[in-house]
Amino acid sequence: MADYQGYLQADGFAGYNALYRDPKTKAPRDIVEVGCWSHSRRKFTDILEKSPSPIAAEAVVRIAELFAIERDIKGAPPDERRRIRQIKAVPKLEALRAWLETQNRGLSSDSNLARACRYPLNRWQAMIRYCDDGRLEISNNLVENALRGVALGRRNWLFVGSMKGGEAAALFYSLAGTCRLNGVEPEAWFTDVIERIGNYPINRIDDFLPWRWQASKLSNDLEKAA
Repeated sequence: MADYQGYLQADGFAGYNALYRDPKTKAPRDIVEVGCWSHSRRKFTDILEKSPSPIAAEAVVRIAELFAIERDIKGAPPDERRRIRQIKAVPKLEALRAWLETQNRGLSSDSNLARACRYPLNRWQAMIRYCDDGRLEISNNLVENALRGVALGRRNWLFVGSMKGGEAAALFYSLAGTCRLNGVEPEAWFTDVIERIGNYPINRIDDFLPWRWQASKLSNDLEKAA
């Protein structure tokens, strides 16, 4: 992470601020913040779960319109996604910002509703950044869903009780995630790689990359079938 350059999409946790700007000089770093509209929407849905609120309800509807645009362009090339967002999402975002500012002015600053309004307003450039790059998403739901199993089981996994253990866990989860993204069964991959890697030529270690491993496995299976 120390050498990482690029986008980071996350919630508004203050602990991430040092990643985007140097705490002392306030100068921007090479990591660019991308906001998450799911987290923003959750602030309003949490309010609605406890009591009726016309403002919270309208906020949820307005944010839902942004997600509807994303459903229509899912799987489209990045340039096309950016083009559609500029045409359809940007005007809605501008209207949403003006509406949030108006609502916030009429609310008690200590209320949950005011805090929900301020959440996207205080990080607005990060919240609209997805419209400028078709590779970006409107939220980080995909990542959160992928990590849900980790979050649910972390209390039982005592080996992740130190920095070293956390780094090891991140490594193994990254490898397993790469396998799934390439249609490779993680357990089969880990089992085969662990059995073979000790005697494998170091200059050919890339053969174990999941997509190469899968291609090699399919080729071997075809040869055996023939």
